[in-house]
Amino acid sequence: MRSMTMRHRSAPRRLLLALALLLGLSAAPGLTPPAQAAGGSFVDNLDSHNAGRWNKADGWTNGGMFNAGWRADHVWHSGGVMGLNLDNATCPSGCSGRPYASGEYRTNDLYSYGRYEVRMKAASGSGIVSSFFTYTGPSDGQPWDEIDVEILGKNTWQMQTNYFTSGVGGHEAIINLGFDAAAGYHNYAIEWWRGGTINWFVDGRLVHQENGSRGPLPTHPQRIMMNLWPGTGVDDWLGPFNYSGQRTATYDWVRYTQY
Repeated sequence: MRSMTMRHRSAPRRLLLALALLLGLSAAPGLTPPAQAAGGSFVDNLDSHNAGRWNKADGWTNGGMFNAGWRADHVWHSGGVMGLNLDNATCPSGCSGRPYASGEYRTNDLYSYGRYEVRMKAASGSGIVSSFFTYTGPSDGQPWDEIDVEILGKNTWQMQTNYFTSGVGGHEAIINLGFDAAAGYHNYAIEWWRGGTINWFVDGRLVHQENGSRGPLPTHPQRIMMNLWPGTGVDDWLGPFNYSGQRTATYDWVRYTQY
């Protein structure tokens, strides 16, 4: 495995993230908790919105550190890609007065062990995050489990990986990509094995692995999710966010292969 730089968030910020996500994602309306993982592999070219597979978040926010509310009209499909816009549009009352609006896209169903892949182009700019991740939590009647690919807009030459098990995170790693993730499309993959391993790939190259030595790995079926958001109160992690115009992250396709 190639060498890579590791970085851990401070304990107070990990606690802030945990509280924010639990308060926000657990309160997401309009989602009926599936009884079990949906199973079955799929490829979605994201040419148009498939309501049978995906849900556009609308009218709420994911918690205190998210300085934007979700609007369904900030998720769009055009030219063979799906895009998430971040701008200074107003958001309904459920967004708790957030000054910005953005898009979040999530599967209706939950998926278990397998390979999760996306081809995406991140947004650049201090204070923002472009993501591809898996998540489950109280809204699904389960503990909070999560596996992350995050591109921090302050340095789009890097990718951050992380995972949460029963709400416990703090397993970050910073991967030097060797390219600008905001300049073009690249393939990112999470390989989640029942035997106790998570592998992260970039353009088919293994860049990071977790084997549980830093804490138990997730075990619960999860939704596939993508979002773009500005932070508040986390400048030490994301850098300061100063709005200077619309930001957009775009996604070419998503693939799930069941193991």
